[in-house]
Amino acid sequence: MAQTIKSAVAEALEDLKKEDFEKFCHQLLDRRQQPRVKRNKVEDKSRLQVTDVLVSTFTEEGALTVALEILKQIGCSDEAKELEEATGGKSSKPAPTDTSSESAGAAGGSNAAGGKHFVDKHKLQLIKRVSNIAPILDELQDNEVIDQGQYDRIRALPTAQDKMRELYSGPLGAEKCKDIFYKILLANEKFLVNELREQD
Repeated sequence: MAQTIKSAVAEALEDLKKEDFEKFCHQLLDRRQQPRVKRNKVEDKSRLQVTDVLVSTFTEEGALTVALEILKQIGCSDEAKELEEATGGKSSKPAPTDTSSESAGAAGGSNAAGGKHFVDKHKLQLIKRVSNIAPILDELQDNEVIDQGQYDRIRALPTAQDKMRELYSGPLGAEKCKDIFYKILLANEKFLVNELREQD
């Protein structure tokens, strides 16, 4: 039976040589994608503490993806392969788009009753209450969820609510785009997302 993701990631970090673990932490801090990890969360921390930071920042499924990505970047391909095998190869394919619990873990937001995605279930509240829209649009463009034309058109709309409605009217149709949007929301509107998740 495959290990839990968290325990497998912790074990992989425990197995790294000291210099490789330092490289891992350096690469983690250097990641440009959101959500970013703050230096004080990683510096002088144990391998178990860094595992906790990975899971709390990216969710378990995201932590596995990030850990594998960084292990390969620092030349620890064997360790990456062992980690992938220990977790049943969960990251070797894109996150499923069905309503299983694994999909919920991958998306972080597909865990509502009936399998409805977080960004769909809470559409009205998100349209009404998301205010920090500029960095969200920047990151959606950076992740290729929206192109330059869509970005310019949405930015030109007068209110945050109008911008959110326009996002929902087209770019957020695909499940993968919803997953990306959810992670960006978590980084920029964390308290709102947590409040809405408590209602699920």
